[in-house]
Amino acid sequence: MNKIRKGDEVIVTTGKDKGRRGTVLEVHQDGRLLVEGINIAKKHVKGNPNAGEPGGIIDQAMPIEGSNVLVFNPKSKKGERVGIRTEDDGSKVRFFKGTGDVVDI
Repeated sequence: MNKIRKGDEVIVTTGKDKGRRGTVLEVHQDGRLLVEGINIAKKHVKGNPNAGEPGGIIDQAMPIEGSNVLVFNPKSKKGERVGIRTEDDGSKVRFFKGTGDVVDI
């Protein structure tokens, strides 16, 4: 069970985008995350006249290391670490380590 999943709202803890929040769009196998509006890079694209695609410079979101983000807790209004625990009925749930609240509602 992954601690950060697609659709989670995360806050960046280090790097040029420190303090910014975004939603996880994609989780890669190597632990990197694609976060909406975070780690934007300029990409030079060559046009293709046959397909009608214009060339130029576009903004593209690049993956960020999963250790550089924390899951945002809406109750405490800050990022918190996430753990996994087993409930009494045998199901596994993610919880915030600071408050003990369950992430998945």
